[in-house]
Amino acid sequence: MADEKPSGHSASLDLRVGNHLTIKAETRVTTGGLLAIGALVSGIILATVPLVAAARRRRY
Repeated sequence: MADEKPSGHSASLDLRVGNHLTIKAETRVTTGGLLAIGALVSGIILATVPLVAAARRRRY
């Protein structure tokens, strides 16, 4: 079999604010990494539901 690179997704950002501030960022993520990130974010969102419900509950 031929050497195949894992398929992935990439993004880059070049941001310049005024004359003195320049920010450059680049990232590459595989499909499995995107699924893992989605699972982590979903878990965080689902974990905040009981916290919000407890905070909104009336105190006697």
